[in-house]
Amino acid sequence: MNPLTIALPKGRLLEPAASLFRNLGWCCDLGNGSRQLLTTETRKVKTTEETMRFLLVKPADVPVYVEYGAADLGIVGQDVLRESGRDVYEPLTLGFGQCRLTLAGTPSQQGRDFRLVGGLRVATKYPRLTHAHFQEQGLSVEVIPLAGSIELAPLVGLADLLVDVVETGRTLRENGLVELQTIAACQATLIVNRVSHRLRLAEIRQLLSGLEAAKQRGVP
Repeated sequence: MNPLTIALPKGRLLEPAASLFRNLGWCCDLGNGSRQLLTTETRKVKTTEETMRFLLVKPADVPVYVEYGAADLGIVGQDVLRESGRDVYEPLTLGFGQCRLTLAGTPSQQGRDFRLVGGLRVATKYPRLTHAHFQEQGLSVEVIPLAGSIELAPLVGLADLLVDVVETGRTLRENGLVELQTIAACQATLIVNRVSHRLRLAEIRQLLSGLEAAKQRGVP
């Protein structure tokens, strides 16, 4: 049988995600200046050998690899997962990578009733979640998708508001912006391909148990 394949995200979640697997006895030696994107590891457990494969991909691609079965499992931020809309299991949150999806703008917009404002434009890297948020409030807005530097949009008149992920809020403050509303709290989560969950349930349950124990021990 092929080894279980785990998709890990590049960026800020990689090191804490890799630490979880190192705690279970895997080297998980991706990143750290290496350009290697795929590694297969074998370890001895009592009298048997176990093999696992790790993929290193962009965060937004983790749910894609898992949904299509190129990876059996993956670690991804809930913000990225919700934005993707991919059909996967989400059996375990991991307790790191905490952040919040936030509606932000200039200080003059604090306390403003946006139901009374027409033609609102909102800049974001999360157009799907942004549309859903305003639709739930019965508001029609123009969503402007951007790839980065979202804080710039309200400062130069591209948009009235922004929706972005915030950890400390420092970038907003340094650009004269304020948080207006928290849309959702997010953290890293483990996701599982639906077919793999059915066909390899015993292996996946064993891995989930180990990751849950590592999480309870405070790893990473």
